Amino acid sequence: MLSRLTRREFGAVTIGALAFPQIVKGVRLGAQSYSFRDLPRTPGGDAVDQVIRAFRECELVECELFAPQVEPALGRDQREDLRKWRLETPLDHFREVGDKFRRAGIEIYAYNYSPNTSFSDAEIDRGFEMTRALGAQIITASTQLDTAKRIAPFAEKHKMIVAMHGHSNTSDPNEFATSESFAAAMKMSKYFKVNLDIGHFTAANYDAIAYIEAHHADITNLHLKDRKKNQGDNLPWGQGDTPIKETLQLLQREKWPIRAYIEYEYKGQGTSVDEVKKCLAYAKAALA
Repeated sequence: MLSRLTRREFGAVTIGALAFPQIVKGVRLGAQSYSFRDLPRTPGGDAVDQVIRAFRECELVECELFAPQVEPALGRDQREDLRKWRLETPLDHFREVGDKFRRAGIEIYAYNYSPNTSFSDAEIDRGFEMTRALGAQIITASTQLDTAKRIAPFAEKHKMIVAMHGHSNTSDPNEFATSESFAAAMKMSKYFKVNLDIGHFTAANYDAIAYIEAHHADITNLHLKDRKKNQGDNLPWGQGDTPIKETLQLLQREKWPIRAYIEYEYKGQGTSVDEVKKCLAYAKAALA
């Protein structure tokens, strides 16, 4: 079981495979920490220590950090408590979290902070401050077009990129799923970019390779997962319709600085650490 990291583990100098950046045959590989959503939290606290240990066990050194793993575990009926936590937790707390990752040899590239209609403007604004305190370069957001309009002025204020994450719900024009929805967001602000999930994009019957070729300059990072077309299931890599191998080879060939991050979502036979290791091995083999 993954346990709380000791002071000595945090202070250890990272060597060998754990020395960022992690570039495999010219492609920057990492993971969305949502991949480790099954890990237990520190009693009464967050999952930061457990996420760091999982990254180290997988020998991954680039992270898109999932905000709920930094926040306290509160139910839907505790929405106001979570709002208070976001607004009142000192920014030094987030600096300390960022320092933990850096001491472990892990770069937080993006903070996955996803405002929705329940967020106040103050919470949206605070997300940018948290991201900067963590030492992350960008925000990734699973949000909607109407909320993106509210985010835009704060992106301008903080001069920080927000990359919109898409899913596969093409029936709701307010959702990010289609190439048109991404285009609509990018018209709102020069700081809006795309965090393309090639699994969801494939499940929505879009061509991930064609989209990346046409819009590579606007893509910050990819989420790698394997889904079947026609809203099909998440599957172990290589069993679905998503062109994971071809996508990685495209990045390798074109030398585009798009980060490729594992997002483990299929139902695996092992632990999340076991399955992420399998995904990483698949990616490395594709680039060999």
